[in-house]
Amino acid sequence: MGGGDIKIPDWRIYKVENAPELMQVERALASHGLRDPWLRNEVWRYNKKEFGTHGERLRLVLFRGFKWGLLAAVGTVLVEKAFFSSDDHHH
Repeated sequence: MGGGDIKIPDWRIYKVENAPELMQVERALASHGLRDPWLRNEVWRYNKKEFGTHGERLRLVLFRGFKWGLLAAVGTVLVEKAFFSSDDHHH
């Protein structure tokens, strides 16, 4: 099925200590006497080098196709004005 070689990183590189946001979650849980042994599985999401910040990811999702969408909308309006304009103004 193609795709080439996929390099799966070693699980030991993901440490909660490397993600300040998750350290805060860990402290909040500890204050209630709780612990999340699976918290480490979320550390990859907070790797800013690889995935950017939350704001950067949000901007990417919201504006990924904005340029092409705007171009298509303007083109559609221009085509409609040029070919489908009507001199009859219905009020």
